[in-house]
Amino acid sequence: MKKNIIIKLLLLTLFILVINGCHNTDSIDNESNNVVEIANSFEDEIEEKQEQEPVVEDFTMFFSGDVMIQRCTNLYDNEGINRIISDYIEGEMLSADMTVINNEFPFSTRGSQHPDKQFTFRVDPKYVSILQEMGVDVASLANNHALDYLTDALLDSFTTLDNAGISYVGAGETKERAEEAIFVESGGRKVGVLSASRVIPVVEWNIENRQPGLFCTYDSTRLVERIKEVENQCDYVVVFVHWGIERVAYPEEYQHNLAKQYIDAGADLVVGNHSHVPQGIEYYNGVPIVYCMGNFIFNEDMTDTYATKVTWDAEGNTSLQVIPVDTNNYYTSELTGEDAQAFYDYLEGISFGVSIDEFGNVTSN
Repeated sequence: MKKNIIIKLLLLTLFILVINGCHNTDSIDNESNNVVEIANSFEDEIEEKQEQEPVVEDFTMFFSGDVMIQRCTNLYDNEGINRIISDYIEGEMLSADMTVINNEFPFSTRGSQHPDKQFTFRVDPKYVSILQEMGVDVASLANNHALDYLTDALLDSFTTLDNAGISYVGAGETKERAEEAIFVESGGRKVGVLSASRVIPVVEWNIENRQPGLFCTYDSTRLVERIKEVENQCDYVVVFVHWGIERVAYPEEYQHNLAKQYIDAGADLVVGNHSHVPQGIEYYNGVPIVYCMGNFIFNEDMTDTYATKVTWDAEGNTSLQVIPVDTNNYYTSELTGEDAQAFYDYLEGISFGVSIDEFGNVTSN
């Protein structure tokens, strides 16, 4: 492009000089040099403008359900990451611009077991490599297991994830850090993720009552405020929220209400977790709400669960695809064929005004 501009300007200059009767070679050379300088300057301006206005491309996010890897670390030691997750699922996670999970345990070998909990989890920090190999970019700690082994273990989770290059959201040593959004930029887009919990075992876990602690949304006021603030800092705002009742396939009324408040405040996507079974999908003012995906890596055997793939295209349109998965002997893989179709039919049946096609693409009716 630059060479063509120079040639055209040179020819134009020479033509003008000939018409004007200019036969002085030195004059022609000087004019030519001026033209080259003008062309170079013009090209630099074009390149600078292109850098300032990058080409907008699709932005893809992958969301998993609850992840708790304590029970499959021995399998990972003996056979590697593809003993616990299929090549296809791993590929989807690695290829996404941002992969987000609910990290349903602390990374630590320290701490005292919470005295008032029936189920407590803890994983040696060295196994953060599992998350790295799966391509996890953001791990939410806003859940009812992040403080299973109290403060020391939570602090170790912060350190472990930081050292692994994985961002954490929904918890922090201070209120400001717990409420912080995590941003990822790709393809000319910037997406921010906020996370909060509506389920904690004791009120002391709330960052309002202790530090370190978790960002909570029993009262939606502060999360709504943060959504409005973050909306001005990025193209899309995602709210990743821990809510609902375990083993219940339908969201509580408060889940519907909270989701609508988040969207009214500026959220472009709401994704939930906690129930350990799938809950349905709904659209509100054109914005998708994924109430819960169920477990992702958790139990020895599980069925009827899914991951979610969300894409914003160059025009800003949102597409939503569900990926049905199940686990057999701690191996999480995709459902295909009739099994996948049966799951699509089931999920459509528990959703609210949506259709799901044979490829898992979700549309609002």
